[in-house]
Amino acid sequence: MPELPEVEVTRRSFAAAIQGARVTGLRLGKPLRWPLGVDPETLLDSRVGDVQRRGKYLWLPLQERGGLLMHLGMSGSLAFLDATPAAGPHDHFDLHTDRGLLRLTDPRRFGAVVWGAALDADPVATLLAGLGLEPFDARFDGLHLHAALSGRRVPIKQALLAGDIVVGAGNIYACESLFMAGIDPRLPAGKLSRPRADRLAAAVRTVLGQALEAGGTTLRDFRDAHGVAGSFQMQAQVYGREGEACRRCGTAIKRIVQGQRSTFFCPSCQKR
Repeated sequence: MPELPEVEVTRRSFAAAIQGARVTGLRLGKPLRWPLGVDPETLLDSRVGDVQRRGKYLWLPLQERGGLLMHLGMSGSLAFLDATPAAGPHDHFDLHTDRGLLRLTDPRRFGAVVWGAALDADPVATLLAGLGLEPFDARFDGLHLHAALSGRRVPIKQALLAGDIVVGAGNIYACESLFMAGIDPRLPAGKLSRPRADRLAAAVRTVLGQALEAGGTTLRDFRDAHGVAGSFQMQAQVYGREGEACRRCGTAIKRIVQGQRSTFFCPSCQKR
């Protein structure tokens, strides 16, 4: 599943190229998670503005025509192409512009392209309403994290994955952040002390920053809009390393299942 680093890497890979482009056509393939919500003809001749990201959503503003909110779902990817190749069976949305073609490929069709009049107008506002702070927002720190976790009984990893406190700490990055902070993923979230919350907030920012520098994580098929794979998986400390020696202490990395997701951690380095 594309997480925040992959979505941000994707945004950076095409945002400058498409900004100012004139929309010349739209093609809709098989239905995605939600309907587009507007007649595609009404968006023709609009100009694409500065592409933004909020959580795992991308917002493509269209001058005086609202904008398109895009989500890559479980298996989606965006490509920005100079040519216009024939659409394949998993290519479900094309935005044709005078600078190139933006194409959404999504084999599982859990992604979405939704039109909205503005970021603060429905349906876009509703889709974004429950999102937590951005990890690089100055307001996201140990104080914020500690206060937001107060009273929560779920394991700390599940609290990170929820996305209502901070966005971006998906499964891989939550595992890596908890390892960096030395926190057992099974710890009840409400029992996280303030000093450990400081360490965890810093770890989330550090891990996500490293992932951005590495171009994201490619476990199967993630590519940015120009087809470039990510490499963060090569530097993962615990994720995907069940039974291998911890690079810090030598203890075998353990794997458990939390909320139907695999969790990897070092039982020696990470404490409850």
